Order: sequence, then structure tokens, then C-alpha cells
Amino acid sequence: MSIPPELPKSARYVIIGAGVHGLSTAWHLARELRESGEGGGDDVVVLDKTAVGAGASGIACGVVRNNYFQPAMRRLMAHSVSVWESDPAAFSYHPVGYLQAAPESMRAGVVQIHAEQQEIGYRSTLVEGEQDCRSYLQDLFGDWKAPGITNVLHESRGGYANNQASMRGLAGKARAEGVSILSGVQVTGLDLADGAVQAVVTDRGTVRCEHVVAAVGPWVRDLWEMLDLSATIAVRGADGQLHDDVDMWTYLLLQEGTLGVNPGLFTDTSGRMPPVMHVDSDEPLLDEDGELITDSMWGIYYKPDFNFGGVQGGSMPVTVEKNAADVAVDPYGPASPEFVVSPEFAHMWTAALAHCHSRFQGTRHLYRDEPSGGLGCFTPDSFPVFDTFRQNAYVIADSNHGYK
Repeated sequence: MSIPPELPKSARYVIIGAGVHGLSTAWHLARELRESGEGGGDDVVVLDKTAVGAGASGIACGVVRNNYFQPAMRRLMAHSVSVWESDPAAFSYHPVGYLQAAPESMRAGVVQIHAEQQEIGYRSTLVEGEQDCRSYLQDLFGDWKAPGITNVLHESRGGYANNQASMRGLAGKARAEGVSILSGVQVTGLDLADGAVQAVVTDRGTVRCEHVVAAVGPWVRDLWEMLDLSATIAVRGADGQLHDDVDMWTYLLLQEGTLGVNPGLFTDTSGRMPPVMHVDSDEPLLDEDGELITDSMWGIYYKPDFNFGGVQGGSMPVTVEKNAADVAVDPYGPASPEFVVSPEFAHMWTAALAHCHSRFQGTRHLYRDEPSGGLGCFTPDSFPVFDTFRQNAYVIADSNHGYK
């Protein structure tokens, strides 16, 4: 039987959550305290109710990309990519790049992304025109066959990280700075007084603090409630009008799975690991029996991944049609009796792989039929929020963009 961790009576900084955000925050905070002479890692405590990487970070596909339509997001992600590149071995990071292939309806937006990537010095290649795109993709993959692609954006940087290994690497860097990471400590409440958080209440005792960081991924709804913040907010829409009583949180079910083939067989024409692939298409999608799956826009992403033991990827998440307060986040991920991917996802995703590459034709039966996926907690505009509330509570609400 493991010995319960000894909880300190107080700490300057208490970070809740030992996933990618909590561990990265702990590492950078401790380092900056040390370098500024204002403290060090012994001022920082990380609490997690289970263990390092036990939540969304530990089952994530781990894609690291810069491909966003919003300039602010691209600048943020370029910074994050630099951190991943700083120690690929420790972070189990594979800098294979990221490639988006898209139809004509997305062309103008992709051209804009490329232009703005050049402005910030983020290396990428833009290919336009259906024939040039086909040639580019067939040079990369000899078996490429998807029609209707008129624009390709190939980011030289980016790639993916192995989920659990990268969390161990981040935890190691935080511990090397002197940070304490305490597992098996569940936060049950926050002691609020005079408009600020005075202490973090757990099932193993109370820790007084000067600052608290909520870095809990899909459990952010619960920390938000502990901070006594509103479940609805007012949002100004693109129409310029203020919309009241908009739900602060919406849960989406992440659609991901693995094709059980040798990942070493999915290489480019040079025998190297390919970029992470993201394909959007408005072409009709048929299954291996010729039956129509959809004639609407569809999209997938995929990569060979030895960590997953196959070709791993996913498609667009699905909105959970429940009030956020009624969604059971625990048990999380594959252990959930309710929130795992459906057979319809496997049908669509394997058909899409075969639509793009002849090597994946007839491989539907190799899809690994096992529980996969997980919940993501999204803000009203589905973008991250990093902000201070209640004077000293820094909330990281990542809208499932954590690894990037």
C-alpha cells in the first residue's frame, strides 16, 4: 500500500492538475522564480487527485501545430513549439512537421494563414492548384489518391509528442527545479475570503496559499464553481450584439482511434516518418462497400505512432447534448461507460484513410475496437482562456488545445 503524501500546511503557489498545463506551469514558474532571485521550486506545489498524466494529457494524440486562423493563436503556438523543440528527447517529441490538405472552399483562409506564418518567421510551404497539390502529395506519398485538394499548407515545424512519456519529461523538469508533485490528493474546495483564495481544501488537509493555478483540463467546470464564478456569461457576437446567458462551458466528445497496422509501414516515399496529416474534403466519402457515408464536408487527422502501436488519429469532436453541470467527467477517457467513440467514427475514419491512401484500402477490419476518446471542456468561442480571477486564482481553460 502506498503511503499518502504529506501535505504542506502552506505554499506560495499551489497548482491543481499534473497534466501538460500544470506541469509546464510548475516548471517555468519555478525556473523564473530562481532566475529572478525571488524564490524557487520549493515555493511551488502541484496537486493531482490521481497521478501525473492521469487525465486528458495522458491519453492525448499529442499533436503540436501552428495551423490556426487567428493571429494571436499562431503567435502563442509558435512560442509553444519552441519549447517542445528545446528538449525533444525529454519531451518525447517528434518534430515531423504538420501538413493540411484542403478543398477550394478553404483556400483563401489557408493562404492567409501561410502569409501570416511568414510574418512571424514560422517556416511553412504553400502549394496551390489541384494539379500542383496532387503532384506535391504524390511526391510525398506514392499512394496518395484523394481528389479535390486545391491547397496544401506544409509546416516544417511541429509534429507530435508521446503522451505519457512527455508528461514524465515535464514532471522531471519541474522536480529538477525543486517542485513538489503530490499525487492522490483531491481538491474538494477553495477557501475564499476578502475576494481571494486563502487556501486549497483537499481530502488530505488544507493548504494555505498566496496564489492558486487551476490547470485541470476537462475538470475546469468544477474549479470554476469552487471559485464561485457564473455558469453563464455575456458574449458579444460577430453581429456586434451582446448575448446574455451564454453557457460558459460546453463538453465535446473527442473522436480518436487507432488502425492496428505496423506504424513503420506508414512512411513517405523516402522511407521517413511523414508529417502529421490533416485532410479536409468536400468530396463524397464512400466506405469499402461503396456505400455513401457523407456528401458533406468532412475532415480527419492521422499519423504513424509507435506509442499507440499503429496509425492513430481522429476527426471533429462531437458536442455532448447535455448541460455542462450534468456531464459525468469521471471516470475519464477509455474508462468512461458513456463517453467513448462510437462504431460510426471507426466507419468514417477508416473510410477516409482509404480515400486518401491506397495502402489503407480494405483495412477497416484492422481498426482497433477498444474504448478510446475522452471529453474536452470548451469555452463559448472554443479558444483558450488564461486569466486571473478572485485576485489570485490563475485559471487555464484550454478548450482542449493543451499540447499546443
